[in-house]
Parts: sequence; C-alpha cells; structure tokens
Amino acid sequence: MSPLPGSQPMTCPHRPPCPGCPRFGERGIDAGARDALDELARVHGLPKVSVVAGVMDGFRHRARLAIRGRLGSPKLGLFELGTHRIVHVPDCRVQHPLINRVAGVIRRALVEARVPCYSEVAHLGLARYLQVVVERGSQSAQVVVVANCDSAEPLAECLGMIRERLGPDLHSLWFNANLERSNTILGPDFQNLSGPESAVERFGGAAVHYPPGAFGQNNLDLAERVVEHVRAQIPPGSRVAEFYAGVGAIGLSVLRRASAITMNEVGPHSLRGLELGVAGLEPADRARVAVAPGPAGAARHIARGVDVVIADPPRRGLDPGFMGQLLEEPPARFIYVSCGLASFLEDAARLHSAGKLRLVGLTAFNLAPFTEHVETVACFDRA
Repeated sequence: MSPLPGSQPMTCPHRPPCPGCPRFGERGIDAGARDALDELARVHGLPKVSVVAGVMDGFRHRARLAIRGRLGSPKLGLFELGTHRIVHVPDCRVQHPLINRVAGVIRRALVEARVPCYSEVAHLGLARYLQVVVERGSQSAQVVVVANCDSAEPLAECLGMIRERLGPDLHSLWFNANLERSNTILGPDFQNLSGPESAVERFGGAAVHYPPGAFGQNNLDLAERVVEHVRAQIPPGSRVAEFYAGVGAIGLSVLRRASAITMNEVGPHSLRGLELGVAGLEPADRARVAVAPGPAGAARHIARGVDVVIADPPRRGLDPGFMGQLLEEPPARFIYVSCGLASFLEDAARLHSAGKLRLVGLTAFNLAPFTEHVETVACFDRA
C-alpha cells in the first residue's frame, strides 16, 4: 500500500473492522479499474486515462449510518461485511466533521430519551438509521431519523433534543418511517419537522435542490468537477437530452451552453428536486427546459433529433430500451457518466460493436477514495 503524500500516513481508529474504506490510505483508483480503463483507451487509440482526484480527508458530505445496540448504549455506524454487527464510527476520517458531530448529538439524545434501537431479529425497537447531508453553502446538516414506527410521536423527546443541541448547525430535521422487514434504509415518506424542504447546492451557477429522499453524490467537490467536465464537452447552442437526470445537477448546470434541454428521471423525490430547480430559473431559461418523467427506456423518444445526449445511469448501466435508441439513431455526441465500471465496459463494447458511435474521450474521477469504485466520463461521437 502506498501512503498518501505527507509526513505521516493517514490512520483510522475504526479499521478494522469497519468495511467502509477497504483501500484506506492508498493513492489513486483501484489498480484493476485503472488497468481496465487503460485497456479500453488503448483499443480506441486514446492515451492512458487521466484520473481526477480531490481531497481524501472529510470529503463525504452525505452519509447513511445504521443505529443498533442496547438501550442506553446505541452505536451509529456501518455493518461488518456480510453481517448485521455494527461498527461504531464516531471519528470517521472521510466524513465531513459535521456528520460526526450530528451523529454524536443524536447518540446522546437516544441515550437520554431512552429510545430503544432497532433489532432485525425481533423486528422491534425504534431508532433504525440516520441520514445526514451537509449543505456546503450554509455548512449546516439536513438530518433524517429513520424509525420503526409510523409517526414521529414516540421519538418526540429525542427529536426535540436534537433540534435544540444542533442549533445553527441544523439545516432541517426530518422523520422517516420504515416498518418493513428488509435491508432498505429509507421508507417512502418523509415528515419535515423543521427547516427548508431541500438542501441546495450550486453547480455552474445553477441552484440544485436535494430533498432528503433524492439521490445525491457524497463527494460534492469532486462531483462538481465531473459536472464541469461534462459541460465543457457540450458545443454551445446544442439541443440536449439528459437521461437519469436526478435532481438536475448536470442538466441545470449545462443549460447556459444549450439552446434547449429535456431531462428524464423516474424517482419521485428526485423529480421534486428537479421541479424546485427548474422553478428557480429565470423565465427565459425556464422556457428552454422540459422534463420527461418515467423510465429511460419509456422516454427514449426525447433523444431523437437532439445534438447531445447525456446519461448518468445507476450502477447497472443503460436501460435496454434507451440503448436501442442510441444504436438506432445515434446523436452527434453521447456523454456517458458511469458509476459502475463493469456495466460501463459492457455498454461501451456494445456501442462500439454497432459501428455507429466511437469513443473519443475517457476520464476517470476518484469520487469514492479508498474503495474499488470509480466514476468515469466517456465521450462518444457519431462514427
């Protein structure tokens, strides 16, 4: 293992057994991922892949922590691999310091209010998970407490302590009910107990809204560089279609280079964030935006007749229906933002084998340091 630059290597008080950073202290992306990307670049006549990296200490602005343990002795952290044994991580090195502070406040409130922690085996107990999102502009935390009950009333005393003790560090406080016997972290409905409806980030000047149920990147500083990289590859005045748009972090930020953009998304909470972002635009900009809700395959028609198509799919890769559209009517440019290397390599091979799109650019982003995951941005032009 090569330590990070500096006089002292990074250390973590929670390793082992915490599984969160399997490559903790190592520079760069996973060697196997690097080799696979370099080979893809070689096959297409491109130079070795450049890797964009950011800070590796306190970079996570978003975290989900399990809450388990005995009454009066709760633990907040991650499960050991393949188990429901929790690793308490009060001093996590990769989380924003405010996330660690929030977790500490909540732990004390659970103790003092005598709130029982959830147990998978018995399907009893209340406090189940914690989600924390740090809004960069205000340096305050959007906090979601997930519980095994259908209302916030059994947690009222605890929630009051959290609100009072976090004070100005609290952006908003939410209750989420999850009564299912499953590994799903969040239930479908959120109750806003205090604060704004969404955390707001700015990418390329655009205000991007994150309700608590919407997907968001945890490494916001490097995610912003991904957005900048995508924006730079869009010719001015392009007609754009974006698939898997989420809350619009990419789409809203590239609007200034586009003559028009249509954004596709399926998740209801992300669609709400996108709605808030579009509503905040100036009228002239708002008139150049359309939203096509639903699965990517069902919305494939929005890719017809545009100049640039952008896709940022989940780890499983491109929807077959959407892939079919790309192969039938390839756009002048297709920008593929991927968080799943295996699916990306399969999709890239299929796009290339059809002979209608050629890979012209490939960049890696170390969005999840100390893990095997890598974010890639690939640019394909019509052959």
